[in-house]
Amino acid sequence: MSKFVIEGRTRLSGEYYLSGSKNSSLSTMVAAALSSEPVVLDNIPANTDVLTLARILQDLGAEVRRSGDHTYEINGRGISVPVAPYDLVRRLRGSFYVMGLLLAKLGRAEVPFPGGDAIGARGIDFHLQGFRALGAEVHVEHGYVKATAERLKGANIYVGRSSVGVTVNMMLAACLAEGVTTLENAAREPEIVDLAICLNTMGANVRGAGTSTIKIEGVPELGGGVHEIIPDRIEAGTIMAATLVTAGEVVIENCVPEHVRTPILKLQEAGAQIEESQNRLFVAGPKRPKAVSIETMPYPGFPTDLQPQMAVIAALASGVTAIRETIFESRFGYADELRRMGVNIDVDRDVAIIRGTAKLTGAPVETPRDIRGAVALVLAGMAADGVTEIYGIEQIDRGYERIEEKLNQIGARISRVGEW
Repeated sequence: MSKFVIEGRTRLSGEYYLSGSKNSSLSTMVAAALSSEPVVLDNIPANTDVLTLARILQDLGAEVRRSGDHTYEINGRGISVPVAPYDLVRRLRGSFYVMGLLLAKLGRAEVPFPGGDAIGARGIDFHLQGFRALGAEVHVEHGYVKATAERLKGANIYVGRSSVGVTVNMMLAACLAEGVTTLENAAREPEIVDLAICLNTMGANVRGAGTSTIKIEGVPELGGGVHEIIPDRIEAGTIMAATLVTAGEVVIENCVPEHVRTPILKLQEAGAQIEESQNRLFVAGPKRPKAVSIETMPYPGFPTDLQPQMAVIAALASGVTAIRETIFESRFGYADELRRMGVNIDVDRDVAIIRGTAKLTGAPVETPRDIRGAVALVLAGMAADGVTEIYGIEQIDRGYERIEEKLNQIGARISRVGEW
């Protein structure tokens, strides 16, 4: 098992260049496979979730060529296998997007229940309801979702809980369906807008992305194109939080400030100085942050994927912080590990109460099955006295591209023990 060894009490300072969005990359890679012509995707991050999805697409018959670390050329003309590989699908939640891909391309799909982070029940019922509304026959058998459809037909679909995953899957399936599909209560995240831009570049007809109503007019086929993935807003929020807990000064490059508007406002409440320009953020952390309570909500509210990082800020803040998690009921899985480092955190169902302390202490900890909870331990380790050993960093590699190397370039002291 690989681990990070972190020498604490470091101060981050310098320029940090964001990778492309992991979440956007997963959906657009599947979208590219809808075409029977080459689609080039730039700014794809080099993390293990992306690599796993590339292997899944190849197993289904797609051509996937990687040029350098961050450019992929994907061609779905060879897709002929309707059964997704269990051993790969179980590794990430975004793998379930191939359900929409296979139904649209082949009229048949057999996809195992997806894996990914253990942050709560993320059932697939809303996905299945959507596919049925599009005219597919769907049933669950032996751990697989099996669906068939001669050709999907447009429909009006209500997206339960404004689910990003359901919105993505319905957009993918509806692009090649007959007629118009309307998604009500659709997710509004920037990654949804990015997916729509990519699909339209390929010849799809998607309108309304970024609002709660998305209309997709089906087309007979999709063509090729070139698309650049948006910067990773969750990585941006992570680095902003890291700057606060280390009282640092960091310029975050390749950033879209509007995508992190709510986190910026909350971090400013906590005492951060944040200055925006077109594609960068200057962030300076205070000597000690102020306690700021948050409640996670779908975009444009405070993102659940930055909740664990905010907990580390709260651990060092002057005062008491309340964090309410409304998206995933098991997102506080990191709490026990933070307690090892001296964090005073009490969790009662969907609320965590954190009483700030002036000092954390390094300790051996193990990552939860949650990319964001895992990276929160890195932030705590950089701020703590002494040495922190973080085991199970494979979780971090799923969502961040060699984050230890990027952090070391701006003042961190993190060593990787074991292979990437």
